[in-house]
Amino acid sequence: MDVMVSKLFNMYTFVMAGDGEIREGITGPDEEQILDAYSNTVSGVARRVSPAVVHIRVTRKAGARGQGNRQQPDAGTGSGFVISTDGYIVTNHHVINNAVGILVNMTDGREFRAELVGADAPTDLAVIKVYADHLKVASFGDSGRLQPGQIAVAIGNPFGFQCSVTAGVISATGRTLRSESGRLIDDVIQTDAALNPGSSGGPLVDSSGRVIGVNTAVIRPAQGMCFAVSSNLARLITGKLIMEGRVRRAVIGIAGQPVRLTPRMVSAHRLDNGSGIYITEVNGGMGVDNHSLLTGDIIVAFNGTGVGTIDDLHRLLDESVIGRPVVLTILRKGGRAEVTVVPAELR
Repeated sequence: MDVMVSKLFNMYTFVMAGDGEIREGITGPDEEQILDAYSNTVSGVARRVSPAVVHIRVTRKAGARGQGNRQQPDAGTGSGFVISTDGYIVTNHHVINNAVGILVNMTDGREFRAELVGADAPTDLAVIKVYADHLKVASFGDSGRLQPGQIAVAIGNPFGFQCSVTAGVISATGRTLRSESGRLIDDVIQTDAALNPGSSGGPLVDSSGRVIGVNTAVIRPAQGMCFAVSSNLARLITGKLIMEGRVRRAVIGIAGQPVRLTPRMVSAHRLDNGSGIYITEVNGGMGVDNHSLLTGDIIVAFNGTGVGTIDDLHRLLDESVIGRPVVLTILRKGGRAEVTVVPAELR
């Protein structure tokens, strides 16, 4: 339990009303003091973390035509936060996607040109770098320990207003969110801390000022449904981007779609799932060895792990299987078979 929440709980008790009924009430400090406890937590977090939050402005290639029918560059803004004193900054992939120029504004008024270190569309994360000194940094916390109801503070630059702070709670953990690339982002945090255009890429922090997520999306028709990539996933992905410039994933060279299996098929073949992936096309290029697959095959397992959807397959096609034989369990012409495929790296 957060220290602040514990203090508030201890202030709250049951009191006897004049009519003999037992009602909830506040003892000890008055309501103003309780409000101060909450506001002190939020303002304290803002003071500690805001110096590490940056405003990002990007210039992109294609744009609307200006005077004289000439192409004018597109501009966009977003947020990010510094994670190391040597200038590495985390933001969203969609903030810097297709950028030909990146400018970073610090809270102290300094402005720097940034270079792209690496980006990963499937998780909507990116790392950029500036060459500057005296940088304040934000530290990753452990998102695996989050609980619904826990305080969450989002810091960003909505509509270009630098270092705006919103607060709320963790609504849920372990959500999945589909990225612009079409893949699912796992381990996403849902919060009601308000996010607006320009807040993307900023940090979601806990009451101790530790980054627990990277703000990434908001469902506009809904009220209070905002999402952040968890800090544990962000730490893993950003580490790979800094070290290698990209995140490696595997591909087996097929086009497919999910298909429901009949109860008789599931029972006869002793399957874990009631669905599989129907192969509509086999592409022999990209360095993949998939000659053993045929159009019309239904993939039901990958190295013994059941797969029922394309998303299941995506999760299993990580860098550990690139160039290594994997066994696919398939249904073909009413029978069950196992075939070997060697995945290649997704480019």
